[in-house]
Amino acid sequence: MNNMLELIVRIVLIGIGATAVMDIVALTAKRLFGIPMSDWAMVGRWIGHFPQGQFRHASIAKATPVPGESVIGWAAHYFTGIAYAAVLVAIGGTSWLRSPTPVLALGVGIAMLVAPFFIMQPGMGAGIAASKTPNPKAARLRSLMNHVAFGLGLYLTALVVVHLPLPL
Repeated sequence: MNNMLELIVRIVLIGIGATAVMDIVALTAKRLFGIPMSDWAMVGRWIGHFPQGQFRHASIAKATPVPGESVIGWAAHYFTGIAYAAVLVAIGGTSWLRSPTPVLALGVGIAMLVAPFFIMQPGMGAGIAASKTPNPKAARLRSLMNHVAFGLGLYLTALVVVHLPLPL
């Protein structure tokens, strides 16, 4: 493998791993505390309307369902995790990949709240930072919890990936 391919493989693995950690934390929170998980099918529905030029909805739950919306949403969820891992590596560089630190990973995870607060939630009809939901504070806290878990996942997964026999 060449260095660029190795870098891409590491980023993909870190993004998938971090997203899986986030999902495990969300599933655990649901089972232990009844905290609802994100509905990735609704994200898929939102994305599924993009080809028709519709990027904003009054309520994504009331929008016309899209074939394969669950698959689209879950795929987008994991591709987003990979993209965020790429942002982390762009900031931290290959030196971060050789010696991952939790501060940068958590910082990137939390900073990425910008996307759901200002793009996804408004586009799906929930308002900026879930301001139009029945309980905005709870929705914001859930988003923060997810992104902290994701940031922790970036760090933990990088600790594993650093030991893979891929020279960097």
